[in-house]
Amino acid sequence: MVLVKILGALDLFSCFVFLMLNFGIPPYFQVVLFCAGLLFLKGLFVLRGEPLSIIDLFSSLVLLLSLGFHVSPILLWIPSFLLLAKGIVSFF
Repeated sequence: MVLVKILGALDLFSCFVFLMLNFGIPPYFQVVLFCAGLLFLKGLFVLRGEPLSIIDLFSSLVLLLSLGFHVSPILLWIPSFLLLAKGIVSFF
């Protein structure tokens, strides 16, 4: 049960990184890499049959793309809301 809350907190932290990118606040390079790496590792649960882990893989890809390219705002808002929802639900 504690692991679910920790993973939910990581979702919320990644959501805040996406929100920083949405509002033009440049997050630290290491923070973006940290969040992308953790989301990728969480996304590997898709191999165990967890369908919502696809959101984590997609979010990780978008974060990595945002490091080198200008990503469309809609591609930043979608994972932001999905990660926010996953993070909040994991605390209940």
